[in-house]
Amino acid sequence: MEDDELQAIRARRLAELQAQSGGMSQQSAGFGVGMGSSSGGSKEDAEKKGQMEEMRRNMLYQILDNSARERLARIQMVKADKARAVEDLLIRMAQTNQLRSKVTEKQLIDLLSQISQQDSNSTQTRIVYNRRQYDDSDDDYDL
Repeated sequence: MEDDELQAIRARRLAELQAQSGGMSQQSAGFGVGMGSSSGGSKEDAEKKGQMEEMRRNMLYQILDNSARERLARIQMVKADKARAVEDLLIRMAQTNQLRSKVTEKQLIDLLSQISQQDSNSTQTRIVYNRRQYDDSDDDYDL
């Protein structure tokens, strides 16, 4: 029951943010004509990025349980690119209905180990020795 209420609150907040961004983009476009469009465009881009990050956080909040979210936050402190890749993977899995329920910490650990195995297999270093063949025969020299 709390989840339904929380979902409704999030949906309303997201709608408010989208409405505000629509109004802001009209204002900044009008402002950009007289003063220069570079500042209006970067502000608008920053707002879009902020909205995308907010939507991303909301999706991850819906996908992960508390312990998994905490673990992912700790991973992000150490390896931000790996955490971002895991987040992308989780969001894709949720969008394609591959997740049945919230991802637990154990499931996140399993997913991380699978990703690590794939990375280690694909980037495994191989050293190949090409030894030159030397001809030490005395046939070349008349001794």
